[in-house]
Parts: sequence; C-alpha cells; structure tokens
Amino acid sequence: MDDSKVVGGKVKKPGKRGRKPAKIDLKAKLERSRQSARECRARKKLRYQYLEELVSSRERAICALREELEMYKQWCMAMDQGKIPSEIKALLTGEEQSKSQQNSSRHTKAGKTDANSNSSKPCR
Repeated sequence: MDDSKVVGGKVKKPGKRGRKPAKIDLKAKLERSRQSARECRARKKLRYQYLEELVSSRERAICALREELEMYKQWCMAMDQGKIPSEIKALLTGEEQSKSQQNSSRHTKAGKTDANSNSSKPCR
C-alpha cells in the first residue's frame, strides 16, 4: 500500500512537516558569513589587546612592589646593624611635624584637616 496522497494533481509524500526551506541567495549568505567572521576577528583582537594591557599593568605593579620590598629589606638590615636609615628618620620627623600641625590647626580652625598629612605616597 502506498502512503502518498494526491492533492491538487500533485503527489505529496508523508514525512517532513512545516515550511519548506526558502531558496536562500547564496551570495547573500556568503557575505553574511564573511561579515560575521570579520566581526569575530575584530572582537578577538580587542579582547587580546585588553588582556595584554592588563598583564602589562600588573607586571608594572609587581615591579614597583618588588622595589618597595627591597627598600624595606635594606632598611631592616640597616636597623639590625644599629643604624637608622635617613628615610625612616625623615618619616618619623615628618609625622611628628604633621601631628603638631594638625593639633595646632585643630585648635585654631575646627573642622578643617591638613591635606598633606593624609597622603603617604604618590601614585605611579
């Protein structure tokens, strides 16, 4: 027994339902594919640039922290030998001066703070 039906003079076979695939213009499809590939490459390039900049900034931060650590190690070695590094003396005297300035400015001008006392080190 044959499952095909005759409708309007045409033989229809059972099977796939739904819309038939429309005839797609191959040139348009290829152009969309090329455009999509171009956009994908551009996104990839931007992503890699961003990651490279991120790595570079982190490497600079690591280098700065290593330099700071080395400076602290040298200070500790000097203090172990009984010497007080001039930088530490300057920090201590600077703190004493800023504290005395803060106390005097608090007594004379209530509510205002010394901006120099809050900054410890400039950003790089």
